[in-house]
Amino acid sequence: MFVLIGFKTVLRTLFSRPATCQYCGAYAEQHVEERANRLTVFFIPVLTTSRRYAFTCSNCGRSTGISRSQKNALQRP
Repeated sequence: MFVLIGFKTVLRTLFSRPATCQYCGAYAEQHVEERANRLTVFFIPVLTTSRRYAFTCSNCGRSTGISRSQKNALQRP
């Protein structure tokens, strides 16, 4: 019997909002992104093993890691 098991990283943009970047100082769109590591069996995602969130500047491309509670606070209108 042959079984393929592996991990896949999925990057997904959750939402964007305009803000001032702490690195370049430009007022630009800041994207909140989720990076999820998933366990795969025969290339089908079965289980999410970890999730990380980041705040990324659309002007300079630098990212800052944020927690889930910070992501939830930014998501509110």
